Amino acid sequence: MFDWFHFAAYFSSMKILTTFFLLLISISAFAATPEPEPQWGFFGHRRINRLAVFALPAELIPFYKQNIEYITEHAVDPDKRRYATRHEGPRHFIDLDQYGKTPFENLPRGWNEALAHYTDVYLVDLRGDTVKIIGEGATRFENDRLLGAENNRSINTQGISAKAYQSFYNQHIFPQYYEDIWQVEPDSLAQVLGINLPCRSIFAKDRLSEHGVLPYNLLHMQRRLTDAFYTRNVAAILRLSAEIGHYIGDAHVPLHTTKNYNGQLSDQIGIHAFWESRIPELFADKSYDNFVGVAEYIRNPQDYYWKMVLESNSLVDSVLLIEKRLKQSLPQDQQFCYEERLGVTIRTQCTAFAQAYQEALRGMIESRWRASIQAVSSAWYSAWIDAGKPDLRKLNFRPDEKELEEIKALEASLKKGKIQGRDHE
Repeated sequence: MFDWFHFAAYFSSMKILTTFFLLLISISAFAATPEPEPQWGFFGHRRINRLAVFALPAELIPFYKQNIEYITEHAVDPDKRRYATRHEGPRHFIDLDQYGKTPFENLPRGWNEALAHYTDVYLVDLRGDTVKIIGEGATRFENDRLLGAENNRSINTQGISAKAYQSFYNQHIFPQYYEDIWQVEPDSLAQVLGINLPCRSIFAKDRLSEHGVLPYNLLHMQRRLTDAFYTRNVAAILRLSAEIGHYIGDAHVPLHTTKNYNGQLSDQIGIHAFWESRIPELFADKSYDNFVGVAEYIRNPQDYYWKMVLESNSLVDSVLLIEKRLKQSLPQDQQFCYEERLGVTIRTQCTAFAQAYQEALRGMIESRWRASIQAVSSAWYSAWIDAGKPDLRKLNFRPDEKELEEIKALEASLKKGKIQGRDHE
């Protein structure tokens, strides 16, 4: 720790000491930049979950209102978990433009199928050379011999049926998803391929997750929430309700569906927090119509969540182009201002600039905000329906020791201040 008493003694002149502190304060005020905001900002996620409670039908409102503070506060837990594990980040986004153009037909909608499609399998031969044998540009086999790369196919499964390979993948590779290295038993793969595979080892690599798994995660969370209702596990119901609300909020943000997620590819760094944090914080409570329609039953969750992210992706060009044009039309000193936040001076978009951007977007942000609220409410309602409409009146929640330890662990990870994996902003 810096010894301020010796430091002051060193400056025997009070005038010099005063000048130093004035300079320090000046630098802090004008060099300060805001910390990156999480998706929709902590404000946004909490507010969306809270408002979703009031869109529920009468059967569910008492239970959720009784636990509204938990649902609100824990809406940001998935963001905190990004500091704890590298597996959390991809659940918040999907780079749809990685897969060509809409409707992205080469991206399977089912999780297992998509993961298998974008997993490469490598063989380490007896000489120690590594050869890709399944995946884009894989080396082909014929009569147990390597023939060379076949680059014009998105996936080469060496001539076996897609169904047979998927079955093999589900049994031998998929269970290793959370492992650092995916090992493949040579004999099991050789049996499926119907060829000999003399080698030192075989391993697989995931090419899907690095570009995000948001819609797949939403379907997974919907099923988990349904199971929690079915078993009347009140702790799980509340935790999963809070967390699926977070991911649904993310899915309504256009910049969560593109590789250019923070304008880093178009010289628009900072647009992510501008669109989803700064503007809602300024205007959501003051001018948005936060009373949305009543929750609706989701008949096909997979289609529902994919439609959600595809709609968000269709807005990406407008989000970027309108902001760029607006910035080109305004001088720099009308775009960024300094504000006090929690005792710290930060540089952020001016209120007038934010208002101009929101108006130029013609209600886009408010529309996605409102759609998020209704979608969160509908997800809760649908999980309850699919679980058989369990009676929630006798379910009371008190966090147990395990729940409290998990909360402490999340807070500890957040304080470390380092996101595991890709930082969105």
